[in-house]
Amino acid sequence: MEALLGGFATTLTLDNLFYCFVGAFLGTVVGILPGLGPLTTIAILLPITFKMDVTSAIIMLSGIYYGVAYGGTVTSVLMRIPGEASSVVTCLDGYEMARRGRAGSALGIAGLGSFFAGTVGVIGISFLSPPLAELVIKFGPAEYAMLMLAGLTMVTYMSSGSLPRALLMAAFGLLLGTIGSDPLNMTPRLTFGILALGDGVNLVPLAIGLFGLSEVLFMARQKPDDMKVLPPPSHLLGFMPSREEARRSVGPVVRGTFMGFLVGLLPGGGAVLASFLSYGMERKLSKHPEEFGKGAVEGLAGPESANNAGTAGAFVPLLCMGIPANAVTALLLGAFIIHGVTPGPTILERQPEIFWGVVASMYIGNVMLLILNLPLIGLFVRILDIPRAYLTPMILAVCLIGVYSSNGNPADVVIAVIFGFIGYGLRRHGFDLGIVILAYVLGPIFERSVRQALAISDGDPTIFFHSTLSTGFAIVAVLLLLAGLWPKKKKKAAG
Repeated sequence: MEALLGGFATTLTLDNLFYCFVGAFLGTVVGILPGLGPLTTIAILLPITFKMDVTSAIIMLSGIYYGVAYGGTVTSVLMRIPGEASSVVTCLDGYEMARRGRAGSALGIAGLGSFFAGTVGVIGISFLSPPLAELVIKFGPAEYAMLMLAGLTMVTYMSSGSLPRALLMAAFGLLLGTIGSDPLNMTPRLTFGILALGDGVNLVPLAIGLFGLSEVLFMARQKPDDMKVLPPPSHLLGFMPSREEARRSVGPVVRGTFMGFLVGLLPGGGAVLASFLSYGMERKLSKHPEEFGKGAVEGLAGPESANNAGTAGAFVPLLCMGIPANAVTALLLGAFIIHGVTPGPTILERQPEIFWGVVASMYIGNVMLLILNLPLIGLFVRILDIPRAYLTPMILAVCLIGVYSSNGNPADVVIAVIFGFIGYGLRRHGFDLGIVILAYVLGPIFERSVRQALAISDGDPTIFFHSTLSTGFAIVAVLLLLAGLWPKKKKKAAG
């Protein structure tokens, strides 16, 4: 508790409060705007944070991540367009409630449920992180290598596509992570004599190219259409649910919160998987499953709480083990490393002010998001009036300026454009690009741990099975691979 109070003392400075607000505000706007996601936005802002204090930088970037879930709800309810992947399920019942004249109630339930889930999630981080960090600090290179392998395997197993496609993307990310100089003897690898690749492929142009520029290409190919926005309430009381709606939402909010947080702890889990699992659970538990998809309160309250709790849960493996649970936390891991901080068990001992400052900022950020999202929804919705013809070039310009400002190197812009077309092609064929970023970030850490372990054992690979932990992680990785590759029985077509 004393450490958490110290974190509040760190966060409640004018600078950190300002950056917390900026992160929450940008997260809401990014969640509403089509084409910009947390990945692209965080990648664009990474260069800006180079001269910032590391705590302020992570507070702002984290605020963008958990703020997106709030913003994505607005377009899901009012337009049936998910502002973010984790808000897809919200479209099903949230929009139907809005069509029946209950837009304010839907937004109010989503906002209050998200606030509850986010707050409980941060409390979970506060209590789970110290004991988990004490366990992880006992890991050696072999345990860490197998933990990374198990985490990467779990991410590919939980991918939205088939496992072979996910493994192909993981291999692509690992390959990108090896470009540059060998970490031990500084020998150039896979540079093909190109000086711009001497230090490897930088994270910023890679992320902006794969996600930002590829999204711009998708937007450019879409036909212009008139998107109808259902009007939100004009006064604060219009967001209050009725007594019956409030009663029906309590159970789903609580269940969604705890399920979402637990799913968020898993590498590859996070907000998207949590929201879908919550929707399925509420539909099975409901006495009126036929109402789902037609404006069921439970179908909105549960998933909205789950995606916010899942976002909070994803911070636990990042902060305590140095393992990103998804592509966004992989970028946050990159931000830590760029600032010379290695998240993991040692951060609680060596730099507790950073750890607890970030955790405390999440308490404050959730309050800011609740205040921002209900009274100012009408203002945020006006952003959607920007014509697509103007919005797309603006996003393109912001992406390219962000790439160039990262190192002031024109070659980074070329790399980003190349990966923009690569990302567009991969997305059109249904590949999961998030795995590429995860493998790219985890690859060098995995390689370093493997080589350290082999150096300790004089090249004996059995070192990876000397301890119960490393053996257990290896077994988990193998089982997940076998489960994903196991041929599934095809259902016979009727008739």
